[in-house]
Amino acid sequence: MSFPPNGIRRYIAPLAVALTLVVYMSSHAQNAAYPPPIDADDRVTYKTIDGHSLDLWIFTPAANEPRPAIVFFFGGGWRQGTPSQFIEQSKWLVSRGMVAVIADYRVSSRHETEVVDAVADARSALRYVRANAARWNIDPRRIAAGGGSAGGHLAASTATISAFDSADDANDVNAEPNALVLFNPALALAPIPGNDIDANRLAALRERVGADPETVSPAHNLDESLPPTIVLHGTADRVVPYATAEYFCHAAQSLGRSCRLVAYDGEGHGFFNHGRSQAMFKATMTEVDQFLVELGWIAAR
Repeated sequence: MSFPPNGIRRYIAPLAVALTLVVYMSSHAQNAAYPPPIDADDRVTYKTIDGHSLDLWIFTPAANEPRPAIVFFFGGGWRQGTPSQFIEQSKWLVSRGMVAVIADYRVSSRHETEVVDAVADARSALRYVRANAARWNIDPRRIAAGGGSAGGHLAASTATISAFDSADDANDVNAEPNALVLFNPALALAPIPGNDIDANRLAALRERVGADPETVSPAHNLDESLPPTIVLHGTADRVVPYATAEYFCHAAQSLGRSCRLVAYDGEGHGFFNHGRSQAMFKATMTEVDQFLVELGWIAAR
């Protein structure tokens, strides 16, 4: 596979994406009580594992016919974070006629787990939503996965990585989403052209991930089944370099897949969060809105 010269090689710093995410402090601080109170239309437990209940919060529009849906995964370096991160994005999309679902999943600070466990949970969440689509008037053929940072990694993983699925999952139900909506996602957890990672960091990352990092790296597991994808990324992101998003989309396009990369000049990590910048929240959601219009999932305004 070859890629056109696109500026990737100007990023010569080591690829410390996942290692940096591990220590990244989310701008959305965790509530003292967990999980946080979320005023959703429904709440269900989609998975119970090792004594831990993992929940979904469902926001539903007023509609009689089956609607498209999106399942959001929060960021926080697979270490922390809160499902409340995507409440405002969910409200936006419900106002546009979609069902929005926020998923909890296991993280190391609360569950002493590894990245592979979070990947398994994300796939379980997609399966549960699809298996129970009729309950929330969801069209099971139009379910997107979305998320930011580590949550963006998990959303992308639902489309690209199946090696770590939970043994108790209903494996006759498809876990792959029909679209991806990714906010500064961690897409390359192993070296890519122009971004090296030294042996010590790679060993530490391997321990954190719980497997060879390449096996949970969406950029290294792409194939022709990738669904339509939009990636919204700041060019000044020092946690997840913009070059990794460039690489991912060029790789997807080389396979004939649709991957739209929207650059936000000078913006850093987490720029899209509602509590960070109202302007950037609106700008990113306007792009997401248009993406979904073009898919035919929602009507143009």
